[in-house]
Amino acid sequence: MKRARLMNTGVDTGLRILIADTAVERMRGLLGRDHLASAEGLLLRPCRSVHTFGMRFSIDVLFLDRDGCVVACHADTPARRLLFNFRATQTLELAAGAARIRTIEPGDILAFEAIP
Repeated sequence: MKRARLMNTGVDTGLRILIADTAVERMRGLLGRDHLASAEGLLLRPCRSVHTFGMRFSIDVLFLDRDGCVVACHADTPARRLLFNFRATQTLELAAGAARIRTIEPGDILAFEAIP
């Protein structure tokens, strides 16, 4: 998987993101993990829907459009949920509370800078 730093309107959020852009990487997602560190996340693209069946922890789910604009934010999403957004082209999964701590909200423009 590729790695990137998350930028919010040009400012580094301190989050390091894994990018899942193959079918196998997207299907695997966060399944099988016991937690997601507070400073990391997973970007699924393309992706308009996610589920938390089989997850062992809550996550924040942010739906982004093709320009990186946050179109919806679902905080502290527990296990056994299905979320979708028809305006989204990609989905960002963060540790529960990470979006609130970094004041990421609908309308923000997110960008992903590659980390070598």
